[in-house]
Amino acid sequence: MLPPAPFLLKDTSVSQVMIQVCVALIPGIAAYAWLVGPAILAQLVIATLAALAAEAAMLSLRGKPLGLFLSDGSAIVTAWLIALTFPPLAPWWLVATGTVFAIVVAKHLYGGLGQNPFNPAMVAFAVCIVSFPALMSQWPSIGLELPFVDQVNIILGLAPRVDALTGATPLDALKTALKLGDGSIDVVRLLADQDVYGNFAGRGWEWVAAGYLLGGLWLWHRQLITWHIPVAFVGALVAISGALWLFNPAQFANPLFHLFSGGAMLGAFFIATDPVSGCTTPRGKLIFGAGAGLLAYIIRVFGGYPDGVAFAVLLMNLCAPLIDLLTQPPIFGMKDKA
Repeated sequence: MLPPAPFLLKDTSVSQVMIQVCVALIPGIAAYAWLVGPAILAQLVIATLAALAAEAAMLSLRGKPLGLFLSDGSAIVTAWLIALTFPPLAPWWLVATGTVFAIVVAKHLYGGLGQNPFNPAMVAFAVCIVSFPALMSQWPSIGLELPFVDQVNIILGLAPRVDALTGATPLDALKTALKLGDGSIDVVRLLADQDVYGNFAGRGWEWVAAGYLLGGLWLWHRQLITWHIPVAFVGALVAISGALWLFNPAQFANPLFHLFSGGAMLGAFFIATDPVSGCTTPRGKLIFGAGAGLLAYIIRVFGGYPDGVAFAVLLMNLCAPLIDLLTQPPIFGMKDKA
């Protein structure tokens, strides 16, 4: 016999969820540190410290208990997502500024945890890439042979930044080559360069994306996220990229490249699935995920930014309340929606 309502499937606190999200990010972070460079570890520390400091300051101003909210882990998850979407050799103040903006403006000015209409990490990314486009476009070349201490010194401003150490992401390199070409540039030939694009996406970056995929599947296995948004996001991205690739493979990259380049996997499993700023109904989640995947591809290929995941998620955040309103299931025992 079932116990009286309400029926709680399991006792899961906010802190337990956030800890598991951080654990799910570890495979991607490990691949990132090994293949791209250990500087990401320093950025994670900087973002975490900035997030906790900003969270503590805002909680004090709002008269909220510090211990309860600082220990829930939500600020740390936001910090990690910001660090993972910013260039690993970005100056410390850029990561700290974006993190503080996310916590203060995108989170607490809207009421704090559970009240923010926009994903805080993506707000930070959007604000910083618009305000500091040059710094947000400097990514290290794969296989950078620079000691960890020297990388940290560059981040902290204790060593001069060397332009030769940084380059474009695979998405940016492909976009620039097509834009500067005279129409004779063949995407198939470009992607065949394994020194830049690796086996099926960006050299090194494809395995970072695979790490995020592994962590995302673990979150789904743990029932911390549902399948709706990731499947809809990936499905929409594959559908539009596959259709254009079949139409003209010389000018459009294949779906595998788009799935394992940029922030597609991170966005599908860790960003678009944010339960606060996303949709909550099953059909709404499918629409939200498909819309984010579609917009991400359109911005990547036809827009002004090489990766459109952040702007795609923010645009769908705007639509989430209306989508939820229009996709409410009918009340039990009634044929029509409430």
